[in-house]
Amino acid sequence: MEQGIYELSKVRPLYQARGTARDAAPEDRILLMEWISAFVREADPGRPSDPGRIVDERLEGSGSGLVLWEDGRPVSLAGYGGLTPNGIRIGPVYTPPEYRGRGYASALVAALSRRLLDEGRTFCFLYTDLTNPTSNRIYQRIGYERVCDSRVYRFEN
Repeated sequence: MEQGIYELSKVRPLYQARGTARDAAPEDRILLMEWISAFVREADPGRPSDPGRIVDERLEGSGSGLVLWEDGRPVSLAGYGGLTPNGIRIGPVYTPPEYRGRGYASALVAALSRRLLDEGRTFCFLYTDLTNPTSNRIYQRIGYERVCDSRVYRFEN
């Protein structure tokens, strides 16, 4: 997989989608597992994953977490983790197909990035699939700048 690595040190103002961000809670676990599973199926089919473990680790906190955008109900998900001395990684980011195209993911990533910067980090960073023009365009509108590329290889028996 060809990936772009993006960095942001200041969030650009952008159109605010309807709704608000909130930290995911243990009572969201089933929904979170469904959405993490769907994200992995779309973003990296064939990659083994354990959505329960991923969700439980993120809900425990300790430098990582999951945030939901709500517009009457949860409509988008973003995670964060991978702390470095000066930054933190955003991801995964997932919006179910029926809620796409309304700006929810953009609003959520912008709000989460702003929050993480306001907590004292110098920058946020994220990885994108370079074959997905939508996500690459969304992140650039928020203020993420492409710093370099990477390539993911999977070796199979």
